[in-house]
Amino acid sequence: MTASCSLDRFPETTFSDQEFWNTESDLRFAANRLYQQLDGFELDNRGDDNVNQTVNLTSNGAWSIPSTSANWSDPYKMIFTANNILIKGEKASLSEDIKNRYFAEAKFFRAYAYFQLIQRYGDVPFLTKTLDFNSPELNMPRTPKAEIAKQLYEDLDYAKDWLPTMKSIPAADYGRVSKSTAQALKGRIGLFLGTYAKYHGGSDAQTHLQQAVDGSSYVMQQGHQLLADYSKLFNQEGEGPSNSENIFVKIYGVDASNVILAHNYSRDLENGRVAMTRNFIRQYLYADGLPAYNERNELKAKRSSFYVAEGAEASYNEVLDNRDPRLGLTVFRAGEQAYKGTWTPTTTLGSRTAYATKKGFNIPDWQTSGSGTTDKILIRYAEVLLNYAEAQFELNGSISDDDLNKSINLLRARVGMNVSLSNAFVTTNQLSMLEEIRRERNVELAFEGFRYPDIIRWKLAEHALTQTLLGAKYNATDWVGADIKNLNLNADQILIVEDKSTRRFDPSKDYLYPVPLNEISLSGGAVVQNPNWK
Repeated sequence: MTASCSLDRFPETTFSDQEFWNTESDLRFAANRLYQQLDGFELDNRGDDNVNQTVNLTSNGAWSIPSTSANWSDPYKMIFTANNILIKGEKASLSEDIKNRYFAEAKFFRAYAYFQLIQRYGDVPFLTKTLDFNSPELNMPRTPKAEIAKQLYEDLDYAKDWLPTMKSIPAADYGRVSKSTAQALKGRIGLFLGTYAKYHGGSDAQTHLQQAVDGSSYVMQQGHQLLADYSKLFNQEGEGPSNSENIFVKIYGVDASNVILAHNYSRDLENGRVAMTRNFIRQYLYADGLPAYNERNELKAKRSSFYVAEGAEASYNEVLDNRDPRLGLTVFRAGEQAYKGTWTPTTTLGSRTAYATKKGFNIPDWQTSGSGTTDKILIRYAEVLLNYAEAQFELNGSISDDDLNKSINLLRARVGMNVSLSNAFVTTNQLSMLEEIRRERNVELAFEGFRYPDIIRWKLAEHALTQTLLGAKYNATDWVGADIKNLNLNADQILIVEDKSTRRFDPSKDYLYPVPLNEISLSGGAVVQNPNWK
């Protein structure tokens, strides 16, 4: 959907006009509302991969039960819109093929919204109809997420049957969902629920993991390609139908003179206001394909020969040297052209770690505040490949070199990481295949909103979110505007951003969000609070 589609003209959520719901244009117009309701750019500091200028309430013990929350209400607004289309669209005197195309869009978005809810809250009320003030479903209790998931898989298979292929969507309709979008979402849902069940004591892990493999495999047969230049994925050069890596995006506009919506993401990144932690830098491989730290941020006994002990680092850049090229595409090096000039390590301009984010920073978007038009990537083919590899391993306890070559090793080759992942390499170097698959996911999808849900489903949050968060190595010759007396440094002169003594994660409750109090009240108590939230 390009700017010429006038996506800024959306109908109201409720359609009462008796002349509506008759034509294909009506259904299309109604479906446009779903695209407008998609989440845009946000600064996600819930994990251990980055910090922004505010402290993470999840891991500092200040997370409390809200009265209301958009995390709950916004997905239900999308669900209402989708159900409205599915119910009222039936009256349209159109062929079944046309109606089913837009019903497929509605079912996709309904699945997308319900996944957001069950990812955060677990069991939630499951509605397939619209409600009014007298609807008995207002007092509906929470539906088991396994039951919801079963319907989501069915809806996404329906969407696969009735949506067009991505290649057949006209350029003017770029951004509308396709068969690939539906099955990629099925893969994402299956992987999350399958691994969550596996590591949190559930009983249906295999069923979900098979859905993840099936959905991802389907997309891998649709002719998608990785964009050759990783760095161009996140600016205007990577936009449009010629880039088949982008499977689902929220469209903002062509440029500052042709805008549907606008955002301020590049300005938000300025001067390291969203900054990678050293904890996460430790997860990047060295140029020889070997790590120094495991997924719990513990220094490995057998590690890369390129590793330099943190106390011995001679400069700010040394920890960034000889690494997976994606590290250099994600954070700025000292002396590299950045925001208003070259990046110089400091904590005085906004970065709490003294690192500054490169990935997603876009000069045209940055030049005028509030005028960013780079599209928000919601699903890309790289994620599908990672979902496939992880689901295959979790399902079977192993993965073939052939499957690694058509997934993870494609991602490495794209950025010039010349060491492939193979079973022999893992065995020879005493690595864990599962950890290396997860590591690849962390690195490829850094700062794209995956780290927190990943450590939740892997049941690693209770470890990752209670560790000291570290920043850059202080070196007086590299840094400017920093008084060492005002810096909290460890024995290796590494910046302590948040000490573990201040960080909290209660595994008895924090793996799920608290249900907003108003939702419990509005349900007449039928919706109950998540365990141990008081």
